[in-house]
Amino acid sequence: MNRSPRIRLVEVGPRDGLQTLARFVPTAVKIAFVDALSECGFPEIEVGSFVSPKWIPQLADSEEVFAGIRRKAGVIYSALVPNEEGLARAGRAGAGKVAVFTAASETFNRKNTSATIAESLKRFAAFVPGALVPVRGYISTAWHCPYEGPIRPEQVIPVAEALLELGCEELSIGDTIGKASPDEVTRLFERLLRTCAAEHLAGHFHDTYGQAVENARAAAELGIATFDSSAGGIGGCPYAPGAPGNVATETLVEAFPGRTGIDLARLAIARKLIADSR
Repeated sequence: MNRSPRIRLVEVGPRDGLQTLARFVPTAVKIAFVDALSECGFPEIEVGSFVSPKWIPQLADSEEVFAGIRRKAGVIYSALVPNEEGLARAGRAGAGKVAVFTAASETFNRKNTSATIAESLKRFAAFVPGALVPVRGYISTAWHCPYEGPIRPEQVIPVAEALLELGCEELSIGDTIGKASPDEVTRLFERLLRTCAAEHLAGHFHDTYGQAVENARAAAELGIATFDSSAGGIGGCPYAPGAPGNVATETLVEAFPGRTGIDLARLAIARKLIADSR
């Protein structure tokens, strides 16, 4: 019997994966992709984004995608929202959870959101406390920034504390350019665990330098059990030069054998839908 703790994988391919593709993936394909992922055993799937289509044109059809998917009992279908309007749109679409997005790097946050970190938090304060669904807080560039270089834990902790105070139930800590080492991951999560219980933390690793699996293992050693991943490793960040892709879901399933509950055969079917449309 495998007595190791369960690993919870959040599939972010439909949002974080598709947002960076050069070609617009047809709405019908996105719906089929989410439906196929729903059969794989994920507890949560990030379906889309209610950011302005001006900034993320690849996800301009998120309302239509939410309206067209077949929802599976027990699966949370979530969405990224930037402001009150985005939260309202997500609510009308039936998102069961929403996420807000900031960073530990001022330069990155300005380029990604056209706001300082403080301005982003002030914007979130207008709607996160009153949200009717759980809210996740993304903290990008938690270890390294493409513009500022290494990020100290002291830069991350105040952002994490502010998001928790606003009412975020989960924090996803991002290695946006995939440059973190396992030792760096351990140091930051050890600090975060003084502020937040492990069940409220997630790791969001990119595999740019081939360290995502070891970084996830380092976090798991500390009791972190939730990780974001993308089918086939698609996606990255459009505002982070040198961040070619999220860690592949398949890679994490294989890294934690018997602990994720994900059906790799069904996942291959889902991945093929996107591969054939690219």
